[in-house]
Amino acid sequence: MRIEIAPGIGIEDSELSERFVRASGPGGQNVNKVSSAVELRFNVAASTLPAEVKERLINIAGSRVTSDGDLLIDSREHRTQAQNREAARARLVAFIKLATVRPKKRRPSRPTKSSKEQRLQSKKQRGEIKKARRSIDD
Repeated sequence: MRIEIAPGIGIEDSELSERFVRASGPGGQNVNKVSSAVELRFNVAASTLPAEVKERLINIAGSRVTSDGDLLIDSREHRTQAQNREAARARLVAFIKLATVRPKKRRPSRPTKSSKEQRLQSKKQRGEIKKARRSIDD
């Protein structure tokens, strides 16, 4: 099965690796018996994503990317394995969608003529105030 992220960009189920572990925290007997938390691994370097998307994904994910190049997503917010699995996949898709957006290139702006004049006027005014503080015998 293929997960579509954007037009022309998607990931295969075979690229994902899931491991189910026991969740910590409150939940009584259910927590001790059932492995409901999911640990989703996605190898960014070996994926079929475009190179620029991979690069941005690694930057966005930050410390979630292991030294092997795996993006590690942990989900334990729900009581069932299926819900945690869907939540982890949804989080992965959100990360990749964020990485597909190209950042806008910054165009350097120049100060307007009036802002330059205003700046010089305020400097002159400040100088006059300081000049007025001086003693007369200078």
